[in-house]
Amino acid sequence: MQPLKITTIGNSVGIILPKEILALLNADKGDQLYVTRTPDGIELRPFDAKFASDMDIAERIMREDRDVLRKLAE
Repeated sequence: MQPLKITTIGNSVGIILPKEILALLNADKGDQLYVTRTPDGIELRPFDAKFASDMDIAERIMREDRDVLRKLAE
């Protein structure tokens, strides 16, 4: 697979995903993708409202209880 080039799109910048990648994502024009940071970089996945809601809850808990979570990690 070839590297993707960042290009100007209107007043913004973006990448154009080849059809093969869209097929792997089960995505099409107009669909939304969810971006997640991983230890290896970023991960793209089809947007899933339930997953997004679960991630929002997890992030809120991690922010609010970071001291407790840090102690538990010791």
